[in-house]
Amino acid sequence: MYDKTTRAIRVSVKPTFLEDQSSPDENYYVWAYRVQIENQGAETVQLRDRYWRITDGFGRVQEVRGPGVVGEQPVLKPGERFEYTSGTPLATPSGIMLGTYRMETDKGESFEVEVPAFSLDSPHQPVRIN
Repeated sequence: MYDKTTRAIRVSVKPTFLEDQSSPDENYYVWAYRVQIENQGAETVQLRDRYWRITDGFGRVQEVRGPGVVGEQPVLKPGERFEYTSGTPLATPSGIMLGTYRMETDKGESFEVEVPAFSLDSPHQPVRIN
């Protein structure tokens, strides 16, 4: 589990390699990641936009931007949380993801919440001993 708190918004991520959806012989590896966003602050916020930076094992970068997450722009009152599961494929057996959510307070103020960098690891990654 990876956690990061920005301005009283805690984001936790748990990635899982999906062996049954992956095809290592075809360089196709799939992960699901479960995200929990918890408002630990005193003001109501709404998640407006997402940004993801996905880097594969060769250092190739893909950026994803868009409104909300999984088709929603959840409103979180103090003490509330929102959870969702999404996924990503890669052409390599490992990678890393990080990102941000743009939140907006009920007063119209926008701010960025960091999503912790998290590792996408599969059992197909060659082990290197230093």
